[in-house]
Order: sequence, then structure tokens, then C-alpha cells
Amino acid sequence: MFLSPEEWVRQHVLHYLRDQLKYPANKIAVEHSLLVNRKANRTDILVFDAQFEPWMIVECKEPGVKLSKKTFEQAGRYNLVLKAPFLAITNGLSLVAAKITETETGFLPQMPEYPL
Repeated sequence: MFLSPEEWVRQHVLHYLRDQLKYPANKIAVEHSLLVNRKANRTDILVFDAQFEPWMIVECKEPGVKLSKKTFEQAGRYNLVLKAPFLAITNGLSLVAAKITETETGFLPQMPEYPL
């Protein structure tokens, strides 16, 4: 069985989150369902904090897709509902992460450390 290019990226990001960054596997959801403007959507990866509140949304694209404002806005639309303080987008070759809260917004030099 072969993975689609986007699924290949997602699987590698999941391994990176769990194995390299030590995010707890039981706090990571794949294709988490949500309603945005009464339309069914799914996040590629949703990471929860220790209290199982949304902590980070990760949107995955296939390697040939350029990361753009449009891609980031997709994750942002999901965040209107989830209100996670971190967003990330990746195509497997590049990654953009940002902190987005009521008091602070900005791009990060790397993925955030998981809160203990």
C-alpha cells in the first residue's frame, strides 16, 4: 500500500512530534473533526495539552505545495473554533510555526516545546 504525498508528510510529522520532540502520543489526534461555519472539516494533526485542551494545529500539505498565506489561513479558520495557542503548516520540506494568542502573535524559529 502506498501513501498519498500528503499522508507521507503527515506520517513523518507524527513521528517527528512523538520521537524527536517527545510530544505524548496520547495527546495527538489525527483528522480531528470540527465544524467551521456549519461545514464539516478535519484538522490534519491536533495536539492537546495536559488538560486535553487544543494546544497546536498542524496542517500538512504534499511536498510540491508551496506554503503560503492561504495554507496558514486554513489552519487559522480551524483555530476560530479550537482556539489553540500554536499553529504550524508543513509540506515536509519546510515548516512554519506560530504562536497565536489574545496577547501575543508571531512566528517561531522552531516547533514549540510541549508543556509539561
